[in-house]
Amino acid sequence: MKWNYSPAYYERSLTTLETALDKVSAYRSWRALDPGKGAGIDARYAAMPVLTKKEIREHQPQGFVPAGLDMKAGLKSGEISLVNTSGSIDVSVTNLWNQQWWDASERASWQFNSHAARLMTGNHREAILANALNVGFISDEIDLPVERRHLARFLYLNEKSNPAMWSAVLMDRMISELADYQPVVLEANPSLLSRLCRYAYTNKRKVFQPGLIVFTYEYPTNLHYRQIRRVFTSPLASSYGTTETGYVFMQCEAGKFHQNSDFCRVDFQPLKQEHGGPDLGRILVTTYNNPWYYMLRFDVGDLARLEPGGKCSCGRDSGMILSAVEGRTANVTFTITGRLVSPHELDNAIINLNGIDEFRLDQVSNCDYELHVASQRPDKRQMDVEATDLLRELYGASANIMVVFEDTLSPEPSGKCCISKPPFTVAIEKYLDKQ
Repeated sequence: MKWNYSPAYYERSLTTLETALDKVSAYRSWRALDPGKGAGIDARYAAMPVLTKKEIREHQPQGFVPAGLDMKAGLKSGEISLVNTSGSIDVSVTNLWNQQWWDASERASWQFNSHAARLMTGNHREAILANALNVGFISDEIDLPVERRHLARFLYLNEKSNPAMWSAVLMDRMISELADYQPVVLEANPSLLSRLCRYAYTNKRKVFQPGLIVFTYEYPTNLHYRQIRRVFTSPLASSYGTTETGYVFMQCEAGKFHQNSDFCRVDFQPLKQEHGGPDLGRILVTTYNNPWYYMLRFDVGDLARLEPGGKCSCGRDSGMILSAVEGRTANVTFTITGRLVSPHELDNAIINLNGIDEFRLDQVSNCDYELHVASQRPDKRQMDVEATDLLRELYGASANIMVVFEDTLSPEPSGKCCISKPPFTVAIEKYLDKQ
């Protein structure tokens, strides 16, 4: 599909590629693969390998700093810093953090949502409901006073590493602080916000309505949307990015995801047709404008679906447009015949199961599946039958389904919600369309 890119986009692609190959030691072995200046820029990128967290660990972080820049001096001056992150798909890596670049990337992404463009000035009040393992201040032993969770224009509503620790008192405090602080924007893990919304809805608590709710850190499920919409009338938008790549896509008011093309290049690799291609595939991200840290064709670990026709009703037409981000490649599952099922496809099936609060599907073998469910429904036996029928329709009539009822589900060690797990480590390259 041909996307609408400006000449500046291709100029940034060229400058970034040639600087990385000429001056960044981590890409030294890539130089021999470059077809050269006579080839088109897209062909040159396509000839390059894929950067993964494994390579980042091998070269971290000095190997991604271009020659001529002194990393020690940058760290000493505070222009850059080191951050450790495990994300959702790998063990810990050390990244180089450039706050000025990050902020500029974030600001550029706001233009793709009319509510964000209007409300997010950079000085606006913002409340954050995220796992404390990901951002904010962590305290599992005691509840922190508001003064310990308020930094500059940000109020961090949660200090716990596991929302299963939330008490009614703590959730009432969150609701009260939203009313007192009256944030312009609420940034939230969708799984955490949906948990708070279940409490507010059940206990008939009125909740302050911010100008915009932005989902980050996790894949927002249909169930999250349903539970949040029972409590909040605010506009909702999902912001997509990573620690390594900054802000990559922003969801517009029409629900599509628009590439932040001033700050990144995105290469799309479709899956084979039998696994959802050519519109479904993985995305590789190359960062622009960060002089300290060069990420070239970084596998962000997610599947994305291209918008058919390449147009959006919002009228924005620059860069790649996605109809959906479909979840982590590490969290795909498979039918009994071996067809890949994205978390998004599973999500679209599970939403038809009434009365669930949370869920996670663990595929334990080629034909054995465990659905872990937290639910207030009293008719658990009937729910078991409904869930089994629903999952057999998706995974195969002979699939062995076990439904496991839980009081609550905990996040992954990364602090993020996971809705599906395969029985083995997925090598997504096996499912890509090499043609």
